[in-house]
Amino acid sequence: MLSRKNKLLLLKALSLFSIVRGYNILIIALAQYLASIYILAHNLPVKRVILDGQLFALVAASALVIAAGYIINSFYDSEKDLINKPRKSMLDRLVAQRTKLSAYFVLNFMSVFLASYVSFRAVVFFSAYIFGIWLYSHKLKRLPFVGNFISATLAIAPFFAVFVYYKNFDTVIFVHALFLFLLILAREMIKDMENITGDMAQNYRTVPVIYGTRFSKICISILVLITLLPALLLIVRFEVGYMYLYFIASVVFLVIFLVLLWKSVTKKHFIYLHNILKFIIVLGVFSILLIDVNLVLSRFF
Repeated sequence: MLSRKNKLLLLKALSLFSIVRGYNILIIALAQYLASIYILAHNLPVKRVILDGQLFALVAASALVIAAGYIINSFYDSEKDLINKPRKSMLDRLVAQRTKLSAYFVLNFMSVFLASYVSFRAVVFFSAYIFGIWLYSHKLKRLPFVGNFISATLAIAPFFAVFVYYKNFDTVIFVHALFLFLLILAREMIKDMENITGDMAQNYRTVPVIYGTRFSKICISILVLITLLPALLLIVRFEVGYMYLYFIASVVFLVIFLVLLWKSVTKKHFIYLHNILKFIIVLGVFSILLIDVNLVLSRFF
């Protein structure tokens, strides 16, 4: 049996893991490595990519900045989250605001320190990334359209760091990035519809608050239809191995998503829609393996 003190420490650890969304960070780190092995550095041996110290520093720095970003976002959204996510908010509140801020600064410092192992340009990039996340959390997320666009941009920034590191400018990479960016942007707008009650209470000027849910549905529908274009290009024009099966499945899921979108009226419905987009994104990470199922075995030596 754990003592009361140990139980409290365990709950605080779970609270901190909830705040930084450790599961999301693990997925992003995995995606960076898989993208490096299968897409960005496909001409290099797998061992060389996996054991690359500079790549590890970039991935670790990205993870630390993202964790810090979740912390500062939780700090600024604490009142709103009490309305939108009461259960999660009660768990998150086990960690004091002062502790959150201390962790925020420590994680950011560690990320810049790791970036210095790669290059001065990496230090500049991650310093700008830290500032961008703070500015978004403090000001920009309250603005319609701008907040959504900046959020989606910040979400794909870790992949941009790896992309610049390998200096691979193949067109297929930009098409992949566009597909991911549009998916994340649509997800951000769905989140605004999901959190409309708390946003209205805290005077957040999101698209659903200012223009209503019908206009938001129109915007999301347009985004999803545009997202189908890079998906179709990746199916018919570019060589992506068996990953084309993922993009076919994505098209099906997105069509279903559109049908459900216009039937959705409650918060529960919008949570389902949010989870559909999240599922497509996470599935895409593991589907990178389908680009060449024999790649790891054939290049490992």
